[in-house]
Amino acid sequence: MLDITDLNVWFGQGRDRVDAVKAASLAVEQGESFGLVGESGSGKSTILRAITGLAPDWSGRITVDGTDLGRRRDRAFYKSVQMVFQDPYASLHPRHSVDQVLSETLHLHGLGEIDRRVAKLLDDVGLGPRFRFRYPHQLSGGQRQRVAIARALAGEPRLLLLDEPTSALDVSVQAEILNLLTDLRAERGLTYLMVSHDLPVVGHMCERLAVMKDGEIVEVMEVAALRRMEARHPYAQSLLQASVAG
Repeated sequence: MLDITDLNVWFGQGRDRVDAVKAASLAVEQGESFGLVGESGSGKSTILRAITGLAPDWSGRITVDGTDLGRRRDRAFYKSVQMVFQDPYASLHPRHSVDQVLSETLHLHGLGEIDRRVAKLLDDVGLGPRFRFRYPHQLSGGQRQRVAIARALAGEPRLLLLDEPTSALDVSVQAEILNLLTDLRAERGLTYLMVSHDLPVVGHMCERLAVMKDGEIVEVMEVAALRRMEARHPYAQSLLQASVAG
């Protein structure tokens, strides 16, 4: 579903250039949930931004469902690939009701039967009709993230990019959102690429993961190996030890 080969992403030019991702390669199978882990600033989220076109300066090859991505992303891309951001409050327009957020997204995807589709999206993410005409400030953090997930699902994508989708939420709510994402993946046959600094979250959500350090992928491993504490690279080993100690 997703193939990345020798991806380099940089910001700035000349002396000001910062290489955020260096020669990263990974492949995510159809229906798989794949994790990207590492410290803050290791390049995890930058890979997601390169896929979506939010990081324009990159080289290498990115293929989604067999289609090479060029410099521009068209409507077909955004129907098949969507991103869920870390902060659900920042990603929702404060003056748009839930109904406006979802209706506008469906309209942009060229879909009809908007009233029925909005109701179904809210139902699919565990929010009933009573939330439809509320505004972001009237919702809890978990409810806002459910709206953000509903918006991502509106175009019926096949690949979801999840950028720390629970890290801004209370611990009590995190498990609810992770379980919702697990259920949606099973129901819709979705593929996930999930960024997280939280190894237990990745262990719960993913089958495989890549460990990043200083913009490079230093190890790709099965979650089963993660659970057995069987990392090969010294940095990956230190991450596992830190997660146990934490």
